[in-house]
Amino acid sequence: MRIQRLLVWGILIVAVVSLGVLLFGPGPASGDVGNNKVLVVRLYGAIEESGMGILGGGSITPEFVAKQLARAEADPRVQAVVLRVSSPGGSIAASQEIYSLIARFPKPVVVSMGDQAASGGYYISAAADAIVANPGTITGSIGVISAVTNLEGLYEKLGIEVEIIKTGEHKDMLQRALTDEERQLMQDLSDEAWRQFVEAVAEGRGLDVAHVEQLATGEVFTGSQALELGLVDRLGDLDAAVQLAGELAGIDDPVPVEIESPTLWQQLLGSVVSIARSARTHELADLFETIEGLKAAPPLRY
Repeated sequence: MRIQRLLVWGILIVAVVSLGVLLFGPGPASGDVGNNKVLVVRLYGAIEESGMGILGGGSITPEFVAKQLARAEADPRVQAVVLRVSSPGGSIAASQEIYSLIARFPKPVVVSMGDQAASGGYYISAAADAIVANPGTITGSIGVISAVTNLEGLYEKLGIEVEIIKTGEHKDMLQRALTDEERQLMQDLSDEAWRQFVEAVAEGRGLDVAHVEQLATGEVFTGSQALELGLVDRLGDLDAAVQLAGELAGIDDPVPVEIESPTLWQQLLGSVVSIARSARTHELADLFETIEGLKAAPPLRY
């Protein structure tokens, strides 16, 4: 009964909000404006291998980036792309895949940094032809973080006993306290991922590896500091990034266009799915789902 009430109220709230968006929200920004279009793609949130994309609005995925770049490449009216990046980082493999997509895109790509483009957010930005940041943008954080969650104390409090059957000495190393040897193994993995990060930034930005190594301490920088360090090319807002994209594409009057907003049905469907997922379990089940998520989470992140 409780779940049914939550679903009913959730659908009603979503319907009212969606109606407001339909009546008062912005419509599609794209239109037939000639051959001087600069496609603006907004990349907000953590970088993950998969996510709900435009319905969830909470992650940046290779699939989403690939679709938008393919759309821009196929449209002869689109001369360049501006990626508006606001991200704290995330998955290493997903960041690397997005980097590759941007690096091999045949038309000019300019990154416009929002509030933050740090760690993996900077990683994907480094592949662009140019980067524009606001003076107060938080960027950099070139480094790797390893998080291994030891749940033994929590299991003990909950009265949970875990029996592990394994075929290798280190197969369960991410499900318990690490030994000194395993801690070194994790450090070696982190060092290798860090090296890949440094080399990608050096290649994308045309910088010496030694220079990037000096910056790759995990330290964050403002946009103004990043400009002095060679990590970004200009200071400015989204409009400045569009103008720069126009310069790189050789067009005098670039017109920014954006992906059409999700339809009312897409918004309603996505919200109902989220509500249903939240309402389908009780508190204890949620706890165990969280525990399993911690165990399954990749230990290394940008």
